[in-house]
Amino acid sequence: MVTTLVVTFMVLLAFSFPSAGVPAPHAQTNITGVWVIKFPLRYGLARKLYFDLKQKGDVITGRMMFGPGRGIPISNGSLEDGKLHFVVTFGRPPRTRQASWDGIVKDGKLYLTPPPFPGRPSSTLVAERTSAKALLPPPRLPLPPLRDLPYNGLAKTPPMGWNSWNHYGPRVTEKTVREMAKAMVTSGMKAAGYSYVNVDDTWAGPRNAKGEITANGKFPNMKALGDYIHSLGLKFGIYTSPGPTTCAGYTGSYGHVQQDADTFAKWGVNFLKYDWCSAGEIYNSSNVDQMRAVYQEMGEALEKTGRPVVFSLCQYGWDHVWSWGAKVDGNLWRTTGDISDNWKSMIRNGLAQIPIAKYAGPGHWNDPDMLEIGNGGMTNEEYRVQFSLWSMLAAPLIAGNDLRTMSAATKAILTNREVIAIDQDPAGKPVNRISPPHSTQLILTRPLADGSHAVGLFNLADHPQSITVNWRAAGATGKKLRARDLWKHRYIRVSEPSYTAIVPAHGVVLLRVW
Repeated sequence: MVTTLVVTFMVLLAFSFPSAGVPAPHAQTNITGVWVIKFPLRYGLARKLYFDLKQKGDVITGRMMFGPGRGIPISNGSLEDGKLHFVVTFGRPPRTRQASWDGIVKDGKLYLTPPPFPGRPSSTLVAERTSAKALLPPPRLPLPPLRDLPYNGLAKTPPMGWNSWNHYGPRVTEKTVREMAKAMVTSGMKAAGYSYVNVDDTWAGPRNAKGEITANGKFPNMKALGDYIHSLGLKFGIYTSPGPTTCAGYTGSYGHVQQDADTFAKWGVNFLKYDWCSAGEIYNSSNVDQMRAVYQEMGEALEKTGRPVVFSLCQYGWDHVWSWGAKVDGNLWRTTGDISDNWKSMIRNGLAQIPIAKYAGPGHWNDPDMLEIGNGGMTNEEYRVQFSLWSMLAAPLIAGNDLRTMSAATKAILTNREVIAIDQDPAGKPVNRISPPHSTQLILTRPLADGSHAVGLFNLADHPQSITVNWRAAGATGKKLRARDLWKHRYIRVSEPSYTAIVPAHGVVLLRVW
């Protein structure tokens, strides 16, 4: 969530139009109230940024807001002789980021200078007073009574594909998505099992006179995009939110759930990522019945379209979603916060799946978020760890890199069919941890449909380690054992009762044992 807010903030600045220079300030004026900056954006879009300010003497407090209820605190604020200064703090300790704003008050307006944005000249933004009603969320609409929806028959193995967010974020366009779809075929990823090409946030435009969702100028023709993806033998995925706006502030599905499901069906959508975001302005994120009903509403809407659509719940693992996600026709559900392209974030998300592994299985999967492989924040050794760990967890394998320009090493990781076979094993049995819970030596084992076992030796330490697995503890028993190293692509000599490997720092040895 912190990452999303920061990205949204930067997008606003990057697309803003510079205004005239800063005039001389007026004498002291009380600026308590709600102020709005209106941004004309590219592709015919417009955005608003609100400041809910409170003044007491020279001290300024309040919130910066991208919409109703989405407040980011303001601190260290002051107004002296018409000159305004305050600090906006993103996130919570210890992961916070601060941005300083300065400005002046003149002619009933605030002339604000935001913090510098890389590659953009400094500009002055003009804020005008607006009604406090602008910050009120829309009225709560009734939700369906809770019921268990029938399984839609999809995603019998974890979905595999590509998503635009990790690499492109708000910069994604139809042209980019078409090129990624083509690259998925030419790179060999389609042949390795990848099929979904998913457009994440920032595609949505305004609603038309009939209330139907439209795409913005970055996506001239969503139906044509879906047709192109299908022509390559791939599947088309899209993104929206049950709230009024998406995480990046674009049009959400609130009040138009069935209408949007019908539109997605007309566009040929095969996969829907449904991101909680601004729904929290209307519904109680801590009330499991409310959240479940919100997701059930879209599950029912997709069901009514008659089109098979894989339903991806994105609400960060709140309210123990793994215990009810399948009941709203969810095929996969996020179980953690957003992943980042670094070792700590990746390992945190991956390890969080182990205690809840029993809730996943054919048709219904725990989702620790997308793959960062090839985005440059980790080493290839660490990327092999992510791919191995996600496969042991039977997690969705959704790539997030530039498929057109990936290195040979990245391609080799993403298309390792022996590792993919572990992830896609039709039995979908849960992983087991057989190493101590806080050890830097992580040993995972998972029974597979053919009677073999996948065994992962993960070194979480910053130095190489000798890791020993006991075969009986791993579930591999018998007079004769046969094992294959899935990264070296060769059989190895094994014997009872154990096997020892030297595993590099932040590395993995992944075995299949018969």
